[in-house]
Amino acid sequence: MRAYFASTQPNTAHGRGGRPAPTGGPTDPLRLSRSPGHPVYRGGTAQEPNSELRDFLRSRRAKITPEEAGLAPLPGTRRVPGLRREEVAQLAGVSVDYYVRLERGRHLNVSASVLDAIARALRLTELERAHLFRIARPSRTRPRPLPPQRVRPGLRLLLDSLTEVPALVYGRRMDVLAANDLARALYTDFEALPARDRNMARLVFLDDNLRSLYADWEGAARGIVASLRLYAGRHPHDPALAELVGELSVQDADFRHWWADHDVFQRTHGTKHFHHPVVGDLVLAYEAFAPTDDPEQILGVSTAEPGSPSAERLQLLASWSRTPRP
Repeated sequence: MRAYFASTQPNTAHGRGGRPAPTGGPTDPLRLSRSPGHPVYRGGTAQEPNSELRDFLRSRRAKITPEEAGLAPLPGTRRVPGLRREEVAQLAGVSVDYYVRLERGRHLNVSASVLDAIARALRLTELERAHLFRIARPSRTRPRPLPPQRVRPGLRLLLDSLTEVPALVYGRRMDVLAANDLARALYTDFEALPARDRNMARLVFLDDNLRSLYADWEGAARGIVASLRLYAGRHPHDPALAELVGELSVQDADFRHWWADHDVFQRTHGTKHFHHPVVGDLVLAYEAFAPTDDPEQILGVSTAEPGSPSAERLQLLASWSRTPRP
């Protein structure tokens, strides 16, 4: 099967997202090192603060008002949105000095009880709380290199048996490890792409055809950024992730700004609206499943409501995908 979509080359001179890309020499706007062996963020030492913890706490603090937290606002003009450090300290039951040092990334032995109190004060979700624990108490040992991912035979068999719905297997960093025929007809022919380009983050941000496929491109793109942030907390020393984030940060202004928001979440189900160039509009529900013994391989399946126009168009897309083309 040949792909309808053709992969495009990103325009690195002008950036994406309506804002110019950074110019000058080697650019690393998010303090990311893209050289092998360097982490996506620093875990924090007496000489070098934990910048990821600092930025994450600041971003969460900015999203909550005193009224939402049940506090009477402190007197004085607020220079920044959200809670002040003093208010977070009050809610968490710690001293202001302690919280200030923690937010600056210089407290190296924070206890689980304090992190729990701060998570409650900042109203973190379970995923955000787990992310906070990972970045506040990073491992001090150098992790082993991550082994290459291969789709398990049983998962591959299941994927290939799903002939009437689009289905993909995602790996680390949103890499597309495998896709059935209908998924390739919906998105692009992943197998025709170089291995490094079989990555949904690269495609959604840098491929114009994939951008135009999503009716809510921003929602899809923000979800990808949040998933990568979550992954970064689990694997801060992954050089492939550092390379991916560095590349997207330089080439796409939207990615750069959303990465700096420090949002972390993972959508396991929902609805996506596509504008497909062959069959038209598709409204598909999606579900994501992860094997319990390998949660870093995720099977994503999209379905249409039976009897709906989207179901008819999905059948048409399936027929089109099986039609030989020169």
